[in-house]
Amino acid sequence: MSKGPFLPSDFIPTKFSSAADKADFGNALLHFLDADCPQGLFTEKLYRRLSMTFGHIAHYDRSGFYDTWFTRARHRAAFVEKTLHWPCHGDPEFTFSDAESAIQQVMRERNYFGRFELKAAEALRAAELRDLERLEAKYRSQKPQENVNTAIDPTPEANPDSSSSSLDAAIQISLF
Repeated sequence: MSKGPFLPSDFIPTKFSSAADKADFGNALLHFLDADCPQGLFTEKLYRRLSMTFGHIAHYDRSGFYDTWFTRARHRAAFVEKTLHWPCHGDPEFTFSDAESAIQQVMRERNYFGRFELKAAEALRAAELRDLERLEAKYRSQKPQENVNTAIDPTPEANPDSSSSSLDAAIQISLF
């Protein structure tokens, strides 16, 4: 029994991969995405195949690939977007293009892009609210300073009796 929407009968085998390999890859990728991309499900087998599909490159190792695409909500949304826009080149007898197309179809049906885009927007909002709280705590908790400029004439040239120390104080106060 299949662990996902794909069966080996849905695909054409290649010289080096069986139709079951294609079905397993598709099911593993969808399971990984449905689970919100936990590192534990990003197996070496999934990484190897994924790094050769949808126009991806190897990123030197599994960790680098994972860090690039799956550690942040906005990166996961970008991964889904890239995956959905990939044109699936090649002959299914030699490539995984049939599996890529089938995966894209299921991703569209399940609205993966909308789901991941919403999660990215929620993560951004949460980060911005944390920044806002931090900045409000820093700046709004301070007591407002008295307006020291009212005690000093801002135009010392208009008052001929002003000393240079008043001028220095007015300049220094206006800097802060």
